[in-house]
Amino acid sequence: MRALFLAGLWLVVSVLPMSAQTSPFPDLSTPGTMSIPRPPNPQTLPFVDLTVRNPQTGQEVAFSVQLLLLLTVLSLAPSIFILMTSFLRISIVLDFVKRALSLQQVPPNQVLMGISLFLTIFIMWSTFQKIYEDSFRPLADGKITVQEAYRNAEAPLRLFMYSQMQGNPDNIRLFMAMRGLPRPETLADVPTYVLIPAFILSELTIAFKIGILLFIPFIVIDMVVASALMSMGMIMLPPVMISMPFKLILFILVDGWGLLTNQLIRSFNIF
Repeated sequence: MRALFLAGLWLVVSVLPMSAQTSPFPDLSTPGTMSIPRPPNPQTLPFVDLTVRNPQTGQEVAFSVQLLLLLTVLSLAPSIFILMTSFLRISIVLDFVKRALSLQQVPPNQVLMGISLFLTIFIMWSTFQKIYEDSFRPLADGKITVQEAYRNAEAPLRLFMYSQMQGNPDNIRLFMAMRGLPRPETLADVPTYVLIPAFILSELTIAFKIGILLFIPFIVIDMVVASALMSMGMIMLPPVMISMPFKLILFILVDGWGLLTNQLIRSFNIF
């Protein structure tokens, strides 16, 4: 009996592992593994190399000079855009408006600079388009040299700056006299290094004149409010707190932003 029990137990132990090994895996199951998974490939970035060597041909020398000139122009681009376009006048006038309304934080300076930027692009679009068609595009196609491209790009800007000083040519005569140059008769007689500072002074003068005209109605409101507060004995109450809402109401009722933008654009006499 004992021998029969041991024989049956041996048969069960030997048969069960075989049936477990031959049984199929359940559906949607993943077989196990003992191998270590390989890590994913790292993201590769392009390698940028800047080598400095002696030029081998004249073409390489010309390309190096063109690249140097391009970097110089890009470094001076903010100053050129601010001082040689309509940006200077627009930004100063908008700042005058903000101060006349007694506003401190609204609109932010970034918003005013953005408005000045896009108004400048709108006003200078024809000039920029002419520079692109006569200077940049032919240079990129290899039809003209760098010197010709510079002259073609300089001409529209000179014409724009000179056209804004037709009513006030004294600045040009002033800088020409300081350099000991004869009195100019036409635009061709005025060097660019004389035209640029004369244009900057002219734009500052015009912008301040517009700012004074903008300040007058708001100063009247300040004076009326201050007189009313003093007559009522409210000396400790700042007049600006009372006059600012009246300024804003007046500015909105007369469509101040629309009138200001319209007159600013028309002040350049290009439309």
